[in-house]
Amino acid sequence: QVQLVESGGGLVQAEGSLRLSCVVSGRRFGDFAMGWFRQAPGKEREFVSTIHWNNFITYYGDPVKGRFTISRDNAKNTVYLQMNSLKPEDTAVYYCAASNGGRLLSDEAYNYWGQGTQVTVSS
Repeated sequence: QVQLVESGGGLVQAEGSLRLSCVVSGRRFGDFAMGWFRQAPGKEREFVSTIHWNNFITYYGDPVKGRFTISRDNAKNTVYLQMNSLKPEDTAVYYCAASNGGRLLSDEAYNYWGQGTQVTVSS
């Protein structure tokens, strides 16, 4: 059974930084492309970033480009999201997800999801 466990969320002031981590177990981590999504109260789930499984190509949603960085450590079965210059509008529950393939900017491509971690940015 594949499990994803996120950590690293919390409360931070605007312009601060946080690093989210997501550990994957139950299947070879290198099989998956990994993504981060977020959902704010009253809003739809939003694509944040994704990283390919074997060539580490990355993509970012427009709201986070230049501020967030996704990375992965296949030896540790872990994907990271470094978030800098945080804004109040980044406040959301952040979800880690694993994909076997497909249109990686869409949540429909992801087969497994973590439970989410809350990120709150105060102004």
